[in-house]
Amino acid sequence: MQPRRPVLDITRSILGQPWHWRGGSLDMADEGFRPDDLVTGLLMARGCPREGVEAHRTPTLRAFMPDPSIFRDMDVAARRLADAVQANEPVTIFGDYDVDGATSAALLVRLLRSLGLTPAAYIPDRLMEGYGPSGEALVRIAEGGARLIVTVDCGAQAFDALEMARAAVVDVIVVDHHKCAAALPVAHALVNPNRLDEGEGAAHGHLAAVGVAFLLGAALLRELRGRGFFTDRAEPKLIDLLDLVALGTVADVAQLKGLNRAFVTQGLKVMRQGRNIGLAALARAARLTKPVSCTDLGFALGPRINAGGRVGKSDLGVRLLTTDDEAEADGIAAELDRLNEERRAIEAAVIEEATERAGTQGNRAVAVISGEGWHPGVIGIVASRLKEKLGRPTIIIAVDADGVGKGSGRSISGVDLGAAVLAAKDMGLLVAGGGHAMAAGLTIDATRIDALADFLDERLSADVARASDGRALLLDAVVAPGGVGPSLVDALEEGGPYGAGWPAPRVAAGPVRIVKVDIVGNGHVRAIVVGSDGRSIKTIAFRAADTPLGQALLAAGTTRQLWIAGRAKVDDWSGRPEAEMHLDDAAWAD
Repeated sequence: MQPRRPVLDITRSILGQPWHWRGGSLDMADEGFRPDDLVTGLLMARGCPREGVEAHRTPTLRAFMPDPSIFRDMDVAARRLADAVQANEPVTIFGDYDVDGATSAALLVRLLRSLGLTPAAYIPDRLMEGYGPSGEALVRIAEGGARLIVTVDCGAQAFDALEMARAAVVDVIVVDHHKCAAALPVAHALVNPNRLDEGEGAAHGHLAAVGVAFLLGAALLRELRGRGFFTDRAEPKLIDLLDLVALGTVADVAQLKGLNRAFVTQGLKVMRQGRNIGLAALARAARLTKPVSCTDLGFALGPRINAGGRVGKSDLGVRLLTTDDEAEADGIAAELDRLNEERRAIEAAVIEEATERAGTQGNRAVAVISGEGWHPGVIGIVASRLKEKLGRPTIIIAVDADGVGKGSGRSISGVDLGAAVLAAKDMGLLVAGGGHAMAAGLTIDATRIDALADFLDERLSADVARASDGRALLLDAVVAPGGVGPSLVDALEEGGPYGAGWPAPRVAAGPVRIVKVDIVGNGHVRAIVVGSDGRSIKTIAFRAADTPLGQALLAAGTTRQLWIAGRAKVDDWSGRPEAEMHLDDAAWAD
């Protein structure tokens, strides 16, 4: 195979990488802007076959929804839940403390309520109980009267806990999406597309737990329908809960391909109708004045739901998402907003210290950074930030006074961190651990942290090297400076929703020269550039002041010419929509 020719012949940009086409060439600087061609190109560059372009352009559940019965144990779980509904049994939903767990739990709570039950929700405390179901918690729930427990976004690795639940004579249904081992814990049913023995359902291994919970809801309604349950009562509209599915899917960084695209597209429509009082209150607390977007799910609403589990009360999120009381919703939303600010302050301190320690890591394939006294509620965010800065998988471990480390890791494309963590657990290096390809969590004795780092370095070095060697800035289109306008942004948005596995489009524009540049906010470099056609573009490179990109922009002067690359966005603060570019890279054009 011949090497790909770099876009604009850029083999080494300011950030030291070549520029390549993500898919085919869309050089609109020469060929002219054609919105329909652009959207088709965007979809096909992300893996959509030509015959599937229309289905992906407007994703619907009808086009992408599978028969829930293809998943192992799905029908078993649906029958057990249907039995509980008809017998009016006490049911508890046991969720994780993150957004995926909160939305999964809220979805099942709301659905079961609409079927006549009064289910309880149990969210473990991150600091006191840790991740997933403990045997003690499940036994307490059983002793409180529950005859059925449904774990959501957890449970796939809860071997001891589920054994204790069985001894307490309570049925447990596990609804999860995390990596599974060859052996499975004992449960009445274990629904997880990432079971190693999964068949056709394995094609949906990219679903978040809330997506799996939605499919269980569909299976439950079908089971009850077959039993004649809705002969004299209205059947709930499961589609009304898609706002929760959209939020959990995006916030859990699930790949936005296939069914997830339909979940998010249709879920945003439901969310904009304001059906969920708690979500509407949270949007107000987050000061969102426009209809909620996919970006808002990941960067405004999701972090606030997470803040409860990270630095506050773990059940605040599910309480917000299940309340029908506006006053209660406003109070919880305000508290989550406050906790989010507290989380940011804690996070900033840990990031600063962890960044300093990262400098001592050498060339390990995976950065494993630990610190005593770090707040375990922010280590996932810190791992994500440092992964972006270091360009390699990163695990951040908070070590407590007893020498127990709680770790959270984030990976890069092409490196399966979850599988490596499971392997480390099987090797006896971890007390507990699991996750999926792009994220993982673990518990470790602090004395074994160095051994874990050695293990991951040996196991993943080849994968990380391949991922790093293939590093390039991927472009979707090249436009003239005058082509960066609201109509371009509108066309780009038609290829969405964008997120993990369906990356937001990146365009290049130029050549341009800088007419004004300065540093604003928290180290952001802002510049106004102008092309030979006299058209100017506002640009900003976030947190770039101390990076090669930021330094180059600040030192470029007003005569040197550049190609710029990044995301085209619309700024309408002035009342008149204007396009701007959020820069990812630049390259000299002279």
